[in-house]
Amino acid sequence: MKFEKLSEGKVSVVEKQISKKWGGVYDILNKTIDYRKDAPKFVFYDGPATANGFPGLHHMMAKFLKDSFCKYQTMKGHKVLRKVGWDTHGLPVELQVEKELGFSGKKDIEKYGIEAFNKECRNIVWKNEEAFTRLTEEMGQFIDLKNPYVTYDNNYIETEWWILQKFFEEGLFYEGSKILPYCPRCGTGLASHEVAQGYEDMAANTVIVPFKKKDEDCYFLVWTTTPWTLSSNVALCVNPNEKYAKVKSKDNTFILAEKLVTKVFDTETEVLEEYLGKDLEYTEYEQLIPDYKLDGKAFFVTCADYVTMEDGTGIVHIAPAFGEDDAQVGKQYKLPYLNPVGEDGKYKEGTWKGMLVFDADLEVIKYLKDVIHHLFIILNQVSILKLLS
Repeated sequence: MKFEKLSEGKVSVVEKQISKKWGGVYDILNKTIDYRKDAPKFVFYDGPATANGFPGLHHMMAKFLKDSFCKYQTMKGHKVLRKVGWDTHGLPVELQVEKELGFSGKKDIEKYGIEAFNKECRNIVWKNEEAFTRLTEEMGQFIDLKNPYVTYDNNYIETEWWILQKFFEEGLFYEGSKILPYCPRCGTGLASHEVAQGYEDMAANTVIVPFKKKDEDCYFLVWTTTPWTLSSNVALCVNPNEKYAKVKSKDNTFILAEKLVTKVFDTETEVLEEYLGKDLEYTEYEQLIPDYKLDGKAFFVTCADYVTMEDGTGIVHIAPAFGEDDAQVGKQYKLPYLNPVGEDGKYKEGTWKGMLVFDADLEVIKYLKDVIHHLFIILNQVSILKLLS
């Protein structure tokens, strides 16, 4: 068999010539659909891109994978309808407009006018639509570009509401709580990709706090990297399969993971008792910061496998409103759901009412020093117990 000689022109030029010869990607797509008008359908819903951001390699990779499935199903004889979508809602769009207008938060949006702000958002979402379209055609993805679905279009929005209504009528809605990353500046929950846009590591004040065991002069040593959540504490948590020890240091008695005793104490300790974490389950302790009255049983030890022996004391505190692990433990043990923090990230009530939670860490530590001065705490992972009095 004799093969014709390949073109010696630039690949970019040859690519455009072939695309033109084929009549464009759009025409090929129509032909594959027309030839299978009575064939079984393969339904494909394209997750829409946000066109205000310039297309990147990750967009092209996703489009390639989607296109592969659709072409495969087409070759199997299915009729595969697919159209491109444009995500015109979402925090990235709003933040970009805020940045261009020099805004610093929601109050600036309200002052500017919500209708005017929405208009700016509608305009900016099409900033890179042409680049997306060109790259889609050049990569050879078979998808309808001329009749996209647009999430700010009323037809799309009303369809979404119709679907939600059907879910409601079928009794498929329920009310619950879900742990999400949250932005107090924007007053909204964040998706994982939104967090990734501005994620950075920050130093934290870690603290080891003794929680007094009920009816006994003994303290659970509890480690946390978020002192501001301590006022919302409703339980403690240990690893059910790890060993724990009751130790005496000077004139005080503490309970912590056996493996971490030498890391926490740099002075000699006497082991009084040993037990597995599961033996501590449901042991009660006294409320640390009595800011709130709770409905339901609280202030006892729970068990979960996620508690590690790598850092801290092997005992963590549980605040179900402020962590996925905490929420799961709270659900398992039917703990009260206590959230004293408002949408602005500030305490709505309690000792630190009106204060941003991130500013409260040192204030909470100061409270432990001044108000509950008989307790021992460790600051900044210093492996020695210090009496702060």
